[in-house]
Amino acid sequence: MTLRKCIPSLFSQRLCAALLLNLAVSACAEQASNTNGKDAGQTADNATHFDLIIAGGTVYDGSGGEAIAADIAVRNDLIAAIGNDIGTADERIDASGKAVAPGFINMLSWANESLIEDGRSLSDIRQGITLEVFGEGWSMGPLNDTMKADMLAQQGDIHFDIAWTTLGEYLDYLTERGISPNVASFVGATTVRMHVLGEDDVDPTSEELATMQELVREAMREGALGVGSSLIYAPAFYAGTDELVALMQASAEFDGRYISHMRSEGNRLLESVDELIEIAERAGTGAEIYHLKASGEKNWDKMDAAIERIEAARERGLDITANMYTYTAGATGLDASMPPWVQAGGLEQWIARLRDPEIRERLRSEIATPSDDWENLYLSAGGADRVLLIGFRNPALKPLTGMSLAAVAEQRGTSPIDTMMDLVIEDGSRVDTVYFMMSEENVRKKIAQPWMSFGSDAASMAPEGAFLLSSTHPRAYGNFARLLGNYVREEKVITLSEAIRRLTTLPAGNLKLRERGSLEVGHYADIVVFDPDTVTDPATFDNPQQLARGVSDVVVNGVPVLRDGMHTGALPGRVVRGPGYSGETGGY
Repeated sequence: MTLRKCIPSLFSQRLCAALLLNLAVSACAEQASNTNGKDAGQTADNATHFDLIIAGGTVYDGSGGEAIAADIAVRNDLIAAIGNDIGTADERIDASGKAVAPGFINMLSWANESLIEDGRSLSDIRQGITLEVFGEGWSMGPLNDTMKADMLAQQGDIHFDIAWTTLGEYLDYLTERGISPNVASFVGATTVRMHVLGEDDVDPTSEELATMQELVREAMREGALGVGSSLIYAPAFYAGTDELVALMQASAEFDGRYISHMRSEGNRLLESVDELIEIAERAGTGAEIYHLKASGEKNWDKMDAAIERIEAARERGLDITANMYTYTAGATGLDASMPPWVQAGGLEQWIARLRDPEIRERLRSEIATPSDDWENLYLSAGGADRVLLIGFRNPALKPLTGMSLAAVAEQRGTSPIDTMMDLVIEDGSRVDTVYFMMSEENVRKKIAQPWMSFGSDAASMAPEGAFLLSSTHPRAYGNFARLLGNYVREEKVITLSEAIRRLTTLPAGNLKLRERGSLEVGHYADIVVFDPDTVTDPATFDNPQQLARGVSDVVVNGVPVLRDGMHTGALPGRVVRGPGYSGETGGY
């Protein structure tokens, strides 16, 4: 084996030395085995023949340092060698003129149902995503009988049986069905609360809180990454800080992380950052902010202070990070435009209240009046013309998909607030909604932060079948490609090497993942090959279901799932477990 001569503009002495070390290790008779018992090691007979070689690319190892020109060899599910002239292989990917990087990590994925419908994960695989991380408040376990019945009753375009109870069982269910990406999950604070308390606005007794903590412990033993919360929504809104601290204390016993859609991203943004930091400090754990943003034009200038608070906490030694999506609009439901009290008890009670004339009159006033007591995305958007309706359950309402709330209200001859209430009643759902609330300046400012990773906050889908029955936010198809194409190549907010670090080793380290997130000999072969000059996101709000361009090849656990931009049909995805994993699932 020979090491390709370092190109001065691309290579550092440190990386060259590391590469030489990798080459030496790859030629030894034995290599480290992975946790599934497969061995990337070599013997005298097979030392230079591999399952796969990715040849001729510019390799970014995920550290944020300079790239190197090298080939990568894969044996079984592991990276077996990095260098030049490293041998032969059963399969070869020509990466000439392209970047080769660790597979990207989607820190906020809602592919938990879309992967049941279509395990290919096409919209994310086409952006280089090899790990989907679930658990923003809600997780797919632990479930009780009532929760299962509600999930079945409220299914929309995607229908499935619920063949699991625990979070670990759900993750195993996905991989047994077959999926292309790896999956991992936080356990949802909302899920745990609903399991014990239902959806009412109540505080847990000490005994109930102890039960909730034990549910967290069992999820951690099954491999959960920590606890995730989503505090603007009912019933999560009803949880106090002490309750969240208690759940995190149980998670911290297993080295779990706290991650949160904070109580406010608008009028009380700074107070909510303080609460997240307090929870982390009291529980003795790290914490991450989901999709950090300043919502509503009057709050845009709070972003600097929010960043300052995070930096100050980090300087005190606290492990505080954040993730984001690369757009000025968010997507959720019309529930985020109504006060939590009207939603207490769940969907049926919410709809029943919306039919009550006296409650409707109260809501007209509360929704139209600015308040610090709850997060009102209708006001944050600044008007009904900046609220886009993208998903309905009721077939009779699907023709409204893609229309603004203002347009639907005008069509019906009702006020926007009454139209929101009517649509929830008629659809029997919260109605999927896009809100335009953020500033482009803040998007760039957030990208520039070294502790910022990225999440789509969306399902992973395909522009076909059940996924075409509703619309979506373009972030489902373009969040990561938009980072690399627009903000790295075009606007140069950060370098390509730094962007790759934020998509790989940064989140992998935050999640305490083993042998994931970097290109190193002995690590799992999750690899993406893309063209930095052409990667782009054609998805728009008017036409969101367009696949990203520029990613040619993706390898998951050593298996190519994307070749020359086409999905191979391979489904090698696995469950990636958190640090507390005990080796068993189905514990409660």
